[in-house]
Amino acid sequence: MDRRSLLLAAPALLARPAAAQLDQPWPSHPLRMVIPWPPGQSTDVQGRLVSQLFSERLGQFVVPENRPGAGGQIGTNLVAKAPADGYTLLAASIGPITFSPLVQRTPYEVEAELAPVASYGLSPFILLVKPEFPAADLRGFLRLVAANPGRFTFSSSGVGGAQHLVTALFIAKAGLSALHVPFQGSAPSMVALLGGNVDFSFDTAAAALRLVREGKLRALGITTAQPSRLMPEIPPLAAVGGPADYDIGGWNGLMVPKGTPRPIIDRLWQEVRDGLPTPAMRERFEAIAVDVAPLGPDAFMAQLRQMWALFGPVIRQLGIRAE
Repeated sequence: MDRRSLLLAAPALLARPAAAQLDQPWPSHPLRMVIPWPPGQSTDVQGRLVSQLFSERLGQFVVPENRPGAGGQIGTNLVAKAPADGYTLLAASIGPITFSPLVQRTPYEVEAELAPVASYGLSPFILLVKPEFPAADLRGFLRLVAANPGRFTFSSSGVGGAQHLVTALFIAKAGLSALHVPFQGSAPSMVALLGGNVDFSFDTAAAALRLVREGKLRALGITTAQPSRLMPEIPPLAAVGGPADYDIGGWNGLMVPKGTPRPIIDRLWQEVRDGLPTPAMRERFEAIAVDVAPLGPDAFMAQLRQMWALFGPVIRQLGIRAE
């Protein structure tokens, strides 16, 4: 081949490795699972469990990568802007996906930039008080708070976060008035409750159930309308005097960049659907109070839209905006 022919052929020769890589069956190299929260948090634990599941079932390592900050928005935005090639996964959760877009301008647009793959199941929040709180049950709590507007305080992980909005929805539906005390994260919110610096709080079962069973906190009810088989001793709030239409649970799931090929999404969903209900994986999810009930891409999207429709009007009515 003369010099001129070699120069003309060079672009095609250089392109061959990239084209060959695109032709390889997915996955042909390791994936990463971006977790937008610090290690040890519930989303982190679930993300790592699913990473392990995929590593075993896809034939490639799925590497967990914690990218916390801004209430989950930093890691979520990283995935939203990543190539839609099936190699970057998001450990998605209710805060940055459901709530943040309702209370502030986020650097990503959920429906425009992210595609749902699967949600893993629902975990109730628990209404918590100290053991010495002067009401024995939910009805007594409602009477006491209603009789003292603005006197009682509740903690949360921050303005516009999941704890804040789950509590705000309950207070609005119950016709109560209480003072919100936001903290920088769920851990200091729990410390404030345990220390008696606030009167009540809603928190995840993963964070609070052990403390309830040890007698350090008292549970007045769970936020889902149906009882939880993982904590049958704690009744639904709606069943013991709370608002009859109050029904909300926290979710975690898997999302990918918008435009990821549907066969890849379907394969990921298939592995979640088949892998999560196995006894070993179910047991590990139940250890963090998640009742495994996977939803696929379309049902997951419907769940998201239902939550936006539920919380949007309450957020606007109460004028909740994150700073």
